[in-house]
Order: sequence, then structure tokens, then C-alpha cells
Amino acid sequence: MTEQEAFEKVVTIVKKFAKDANAVASINMETSILKDLKVNSARLVDVVLELEDAFGITVNDDQADKVRTVGDAVTLIVQGA
Repeated sequence: MTEQEAFEKVVTIVKKFAKDANAVASINMETSILKDLKVNSARLVDVVLELEDAFGITVNDDQADKVRTVGDAVTLIVQGA
């Protein structure tokens, strides 16, 4: 899977949890899931679980703790968790 394919799929997933509609329109690799999209930390766990399901990967706790931006999620996926 390419980085672009992973990015598009990650954006689709995080959009469902985002509280800031304006930020959703300009999501990029540096977009903070917590700060920019206003996803609370409990919902970030749901984002990671959906990423696991969507990409068929397993994300351990240490890896999940490092997912702060859309780019972090994409990198995790491209590396195959």
C-alpha cells in the first residue's frame, strides 16, 4: 500500500471522529488528531481500533501512544505496524 492510499483511508476514518468541521476540510500529514480535529483521547483509541480493522494490522500500546498526527497513523500503517 502506498503512502497516499494509506493517507486517504486514514482521512476517511478520522473524519468520523473529528469535532472541527473546518479542520476536516484541510487535513494533511501534519494535522494533529487531538488538537486540530478536536478528537478527545478516548475517541483516539477508537480511531486506532478502526485503523487496525481497516488495515488488518495490530497496534501495540506503545505504537498507539505515538499516534498524534495523521502522518503518524499513515507511517504506522505503511510500516505494517
